[in-house]
Parts: sequence; structure tokens; C-alpha cells
Amino acid sequence: MARALGACVLLAVLLGALAPAAAARAHDDQGSGAGIRQPSGEYRGRKVGARTEVRDVEGDGEVQELGRFSVAEYNRQLREGGGGGGRLEFGRVVAAQRQVVSGLKYYLRVVAVEEGGAGNGGERVFDAVVVVKPWLDSRTLLTFAPAAAK
Repeated sequence: MARALGACVLLAVLLGALAPAAAARAHDDQGSGAGIRQPSGEYRGRKVGARTEVRDVEGDGEVQELGRFSVAEYNRQLREGGGGGGRLEFGRVVAAQRQVVSGLKYYLRVVAVEEGGAGNGGERVFDAVVVVKPWLDSRTLLTFAPAAAK
């Protein structure tokens, strides 16, 4: 019994001596940046798979080409489906967001002109969603609809 009590006392002394050193080391790791690193810069707080704004939309050739594609695809579907509404002529993409999915999903705000439109040029604003899978050389228009009024 005395031997077990002696072992417990020795263990308590060792733990008491080591605990302050471990706490100091943990504090130093947090202050010096060692250990787990926190994200910095523009990636702070960004979630994996979250939408991100595309900067300089009007100067981004890829985004403008996707807007042109979305209008052409809308016109093709209109022609094949015989649905109502007039053909559109692509104007420009004025806003875009990008999301990493199994590929890249683009949320586009597209300005287009209705062919034969009169008055203010017949400009209308549409929301389009396009998925791009570069490794398959694939682009798919998921939605194309008039933008909700602000």
C-alpha cells in the first residue's frame, strides 16, 4: 500500500512540474504562428464551394464568352421548342459569380437586346446559370430567365 501511495505522489509531482511547461509551449505556439495556421488575406472566412464575385466582369473574356453562349443557347432552345418570346442578341455580362462544384458554376447577369426591339433599344436583363467542365470541353446552360426587378 505504501508503495502505491508513493507512486501516486511521484506521478502527481511529475504532472505538476510538466503542466506549466506544456501550457507555456501551447501559448508560444499560438503567438508565434506555429502549429495550425489561420487563413489570411482574401481567403479568410471563405467556405469551400462558396460563390465568389468575379472581378472586372466586363474585361473578363471568359465570362463575356459564357454570356454570349447563354444567349445563343437560349435562342437555340427557343427555336427548337417553338416557345414564345423573341430571339435575343447578346449585349454584355454586367455581374458574375463563380462557384466550384464538379466543374465551375457561373451565375451571370446578362444584358441582351430583343431582336426588333424599339424604343430604348429593347435592352432586357437576364439571370443565367452555366456549368463549365473544362476537362470535358463542356458547357451547359442550366437556367436563363428574366432577372427579378430590384
